[in-house]
Amino acid sequence: MIGCHVGRFFQVTVAGGSYQEGLTTVIQGLPPGMVFTEQEIYGDLLLRKPGSDELSSPRKEPDLPVIYSGVNAADTIENAGNRNHTNGTPLTILIPNLDRHFIHIKQYQDTNRTPRPGHASYASFKKYGPDDDAIGAGIFSGRYTSTIVAAGYTAKQVLKRFGIEVFSYIKEAAGVSCPDMQSSDILEHTERYKKMRHDLDPFYQEVYVKKRITEDMRFLEKMKILAQIENQIDQIRSLAPVMTAQEVADKYGVHHVVNCPDFRAAEAMLEACNKITKTGDSSGGLVEVRVTGVPTGLGEPVFCKLDAELGRMLGIGAVKGVEVGAGFAVKNMTGSRSNDQLRSQNGRVIFNSNNAGGITGGLSTGQDIIVRLAVKPTSTIDIQQQTIDKYTLENKTLAAITRRDPTIVGRIWPVAENYTALVILDLLMAYLGYEQVRAAVRS
Repeated sequence: MIGCHVGRFFQVTVAGGSYQEGLTTVIQGLPPGMVFTEQEIYGDLLLRKPGSDELSSPRKEPDLPVIYSGVNAADTIENAGNRNHTNGTPLTILIPNLDRHFIHIKQYQDTNRTPRPGHASYASFKKYGPDDDAIGAGIFSGRYTSTIVAAGYTAKQVLKRFGIEVFSYIKEAAGVSCPDMQSSDILEHTERYKKMRHDLDPFYQEVYVKKRITEDMRFLEKMKILAQIENQIDQIRSLAPVMTAQEVADKYGVHHVVNCPDFRAAEAMLEACNKITKTGDSSGGLVEVRVTGVPTGLGEPVFCKLDAELGRMLGIGAVKGVEVGAGFAVKNMTGSRSNDQLRSQNGRVIFNSNNAGGITGGLSTGQDIIVRLAVKPTSTIDIQQQTIDKYTLENKTLAAITRRDPTIVGRIWPVAENYTALVILDLLMAYLGYEQVRAAVRS
């Protein structure tokens, strides 16, 4: 398998599977002197983990990360104060699988002869043969996206040093759309939504806020605690702070489930998804990512254009389309309507529109970058489906499956946000290097 690596200057390599010992992300290109805590990384991981609300799978993986390498184990000289600082070597983050019980493995063993429609199980069996990691779909499972979120979180922290913000939300779910809004309002909302999720997540509170795991512990000490947590998942989940939907709205100003900055649209999305779920079926939606503060000229034509690199997000499971700016709607526009006309105002270039999504010729224009991902309905449904026996090619009927995500769109937005950060930082490093060389040549 050679497709588990991305990036040129900021590189990420991922490994693991849904029911292996866990997952791993190895990050190269982080500058020395940065501090990342497992609590911070988990703060993003909890946004995409299963079992968090009524629209996600009941699997109870806590997705607790462990920083394994890439940081100083102690002060490099006495009282240097650089313990746990990144040191320029690859940063390795482990995400152990804790909700990995035999009863669930047995369910896969009993059904793996019959590929689930919409999943990779038939194609991966043909590619890798009988040793294909078919327990929980292996690296084709949505669980692998936790590695993207962990890596992307570190990228976002570097980007913030340059005034670049990357944020995402649910633009559409089950046919219900969020109206257009200003980037500043969306960013403010997503920050409040994340704060709500942190405050109400029992693992965030019980493991990190109460310092059951700290950065001062050695790796094996953390493993001992994780081994205990594996047997306490239900107990810890029962400690989750309880707030009504109205209490969440009053305190945080967000919807209690759906990360959509328009409250009425968020509630309508939830109702529409639940209505479909009751029939045993699933629903899809649209995720929008925005990036602000990007300098003009980011991107490397011809084959590494900014929009082309963002198109790599087709590699996120369940994503079937990526569009930038007006996207596919340009097919119905005239040139005069599609073009983003320019004018000068107080020494600044102003665009009258942003149909290009902040990218022309594969280069950033200085406007907000806007990219949307079309997310298909969850393939695992509570309805019988037609399939085959992949060994004998006999026609079979796949029984309804209840342990599933009613919709996956609510777990894709943090993946898209963090994947976008990987792309932006990789190209920013190329951009800064080019600018440095250009300045030296001109001097």
